[in-house]
Amino acid sequence: MKITQKDVLKALSTVQEPDLKQDLVSLNMIQDIIVGEQHVSFTVVLTTPACPLKELIRKNCTEAIHQHIDSSLEVSVNLTANVTSTRSNAPLLPDVKNIIAIASGKGGVGKSTITANLALALQKTGAKVGLIDADIFGPSIPTMFGVEEEKPSVEQINGRNMILPIERLGIKIISMGFLSPAESATVWRGPMASKALQQFIADTLWGELDYLLIDLPPGTSDIHLTLVQTVPVTGVVIVTTPQKVALKDALKGVAMFRQPQINVPILGLVENMAYFTPEELPDNKYYIFGQDGGKDFARNNVLPFLGQIPLVQGIRESGDAGVPAVESGDEITQAAFMDLAEAVAQQIAIRNANLDQTKRVEIKV
Repeated sequence: MKITQKDVLKALSTVQEPDLKQDLVSLNMIQDIIVGEQHVSFTVVLTTPACPLKELIRKNCTEAIHQHIDSSLEVSVNLTANVTSTRSNAPLLPDVKNIIAIASGKGGVGKSTITANLALALQKTGAKVGLIDADIFGPSIPTMFGVEEEKPSVEQINGRNMILPIERLGIKIISMGFLSPAESATVWRGPMASKALQQFIADTLWGELDYLLIDLPPGTSDIHLTLVQTVPVTGVVIVTTPQKVALKDALKGVAMFRQPQINVPILGLVENMAYFTPEELPDNKYYIFGQDGGKDFARNNVLPFLGQIPLVQGIRESGDAGVPAVESGDEITQAAFMDLAEAVAQQIAIRNANLDQTKRVEIKV
């Protein structure tokens, strides 16, 4: 019996995308089917290059072909990715598929460290990533990427002066730290800070991006409102540490984005500094700030739990050296951040499949 492309599609229609709960054929994820006498090959287009379930999908596809067509066939499953988005025809940043805010209720929980390493981890999976350091008064992203002395240039495009972001380790970056001397304080009222963020968004030449991460200042401020009023944000990642005082402030951040007039989806919560592991005792875990506070918080507030990041010396050293730990840290640290990137990308794909585009907030506050 000669095998046809229709036979292959019928077999693959029994394979469900684990997160989206629909079959691969209905989701138009199957392309480039080639059928030979003893060989079948096809491409599965994943929703993100950071898909944590890619090998499970590959395995399920192979088993479906063997079960429903011929167990002796040689099956080649090629994996590629097209990052999903709900931002088509967006008036601002039309070529940016997802805008992700990284927020915390409290300062000092390592939000910028998480943002820097998440950006680099996503880039390492093959995604195109940009990063806005929106902590106008305490920008730290330039230091973490080792570009404190860089100054962005300006290019006139279609009669507009556009800022060209600094590129480092494959990440496009813009920060107030590039525009003001490191030794000077930025003493601005809220409207001036908000205007700076609007310029970072609208007047920077970002080009095509799969993910644009926004490192927000701690708390709930003018900057947060400016962001959600300027662009429809795909979702928010909340960063906390396990102790009670940080979790109380994290709850305020969750409550802000869940307000009906704002209503930005929360992609999940990251527990940073979850435990301390000394370099000389890599298998030991010391819960300095309490155990599983963030995990329990996520469960109690019906939030996806995105993972735990350890408190290790190498993360601090990497940030100070200007090379995020994903690039220069030990295997345990790198794995923790790569797992985080996969979890965030997974939640973005689920959000885009099940929810409409976030609306730009139009309230006057």
